[in-house]
Amino acid sequence: MTAYWECLRGIVLREWLRFVLQRSRFLSALVRPLLWLLVFAAGFRAALGIAIIEPYDTYITYDTYIVPGLACMILLFNGMQGSLSMVYDREMGSMRVLLTSPLPRAFLLVAKLLATALISLLQVYAFLAIAWVYGVQPPAWGLLAALPALLLVALLLSALGLLLSNGIRQLENFAGVMNFVIFPMFFLSSALYPLWKMRESSEWLYWLCAVNPFTHAVELVRNALYLRLHVEALLICTGLTVLLTLLAVASFNPQHAALRKAG
Repeated sequence: MTAYWECLRGIVLREWLRFVLQRSRFLSALVRPLLWLLVFAAGFRAALGIAIIEPYDTYITYDTYIVPGLACMILLFNGMQGSLSMVYDREMGSMRVLLTSPLPRAFLLVAKLLATALISLLQVYAFLAIAWVYGVQPPAWGLLAALPALLLVALLLSALGLLLSNGIRQLENFAGVMNFVIFPMFFLSSALYPLWKMRESSEWLYWLCAVNPFTHAVELVRNALYLRLHVEALLICTGLTVLLTLLAVASFNPQHAALRKAG
């Protein structure tokens, strides 16, 4: 058990040091959601109020509505950023060195996912603190209650990123693949607009948003922030996290880079 703990601690520490040394990574993770909150939401604040819907008990401003979605945006981008580091580590050979450990490969990869998720949580709570100062103030206990939901969503998106990175043979192909995944997942979700508004616009657009896993991730976090449990979203996110993690671990091949260079 000590060996497992030391390995986990080492992987988390490595990710932490990488995060600390890359300050631009922290700033860029905050710039995107803050632009949406301070600029995009400001333009819609007067024109788009949100009716009383779960988990809110009253009418809310648009700023209040999009904050949980923007928090999940940070997790989404960080999950994909973590997959980039996996591709880079595989290219440079550090993942193959890590996998020479006598510990199971599954444990090493899950530890990597957990390390990425923990770093993401720091950025999310920094954003929530800024949003609190700006005036979007969910219940204080909600910030604590949302921690398990945020961690689950972070693991889900990190597992998705790892699974996608397993199919990327070269760093040059990363940006195109990630953009093809990130933007449809974000915009075809309830992060920016309630599903009922999507339905008013288009029935097929509503169903695309309804089956999008990111929608369930956003709703899980949104309800947790306001001290509600969204059981359906919890079950879907938990099941997808387990499934994607199993697929990512099973399909991981550290020899991809070596094979490509040899060819």
